[in-house]
Parts: sequence; structure tokens; C-alpha cells
Amino acid sequence: MSPVAIAVTVGLSFVLILLSGIWVSRSGRPLNVGISSVHKLISLAAGIYLLVTVYRQSKLAPLGPSEWIAIVVTGLCFAAMVASGGILSSDKPRPVALLRVHQIVPALTVLSAGATLYLLLAS
Repeated sequence: MSPVAIAVTVGLSFVLILLSGIWVSRSGRPLNVGISSVHKLISLAAGIYLLVTVYRQSKLAPLGPSEWIAIVVTGLCFAAMVASGGILSSDKPRPVALLRVHQIVPALTVLSAGATLYLLLAS
């Protein structure tokens, strides 16, 4: 797949994640299982797609330290998004700060994923 197609696919998946996340938040409590599931599945698909892209690029050429750092940062951001989203989706009371984390970390994830893709696909 061409670098442009990969970038467009990842970009569209992040837009879908954002839109479905807004849909989940506007649906109120208790969370709508269907809407929440769509949001989670889109996020899972984007994560898997990024992993497959990293794996394929690593088979084409060895990855340098900057690529690995970007991959690890992106992975940590994804993990933070999944963890905070999982806690937010429970029916138990949750700290308000956790909602802010789940609103800020996606922006960091988009930036780190963009940097990762740039480093992987630019060569």
C-alpha cells in the first residue's frame, strides 16, 4: 500500500474514532452499548492497522532508534486511551480528571501516530 493511502486510512480512522466518541458522550448515561461498541471497534481496528503497518515496514528495512521511540510513545498513548476509556465506560463513579485525560490523550495519540507514520514511511 502506498504511503499516501496508509496516511489517509489512518487519518480517516482517527476522524471516525473522534466522531464516534462524540456520539458516545452525547448519548448520555447509561452508555448505549451499540454506540460504545462501534467506538471501541473502530479504535481497535485503527490500532491493529497501525501495528500491521509497523510490522510490514520493519520487514522492509530495519527500524532506527527514532522510529522505535515514536512507536513506543504511540503505543503508550493508545494504551492510555484504552485504559481511560475502559474506566469511563464502567458504571462506577469516576474522577472528573479521568475524563480530561481521555479528551487530551487522543490528541497526543494523533500527533505521535502521525510522527510515527512520517518516520516509517518517509524513507
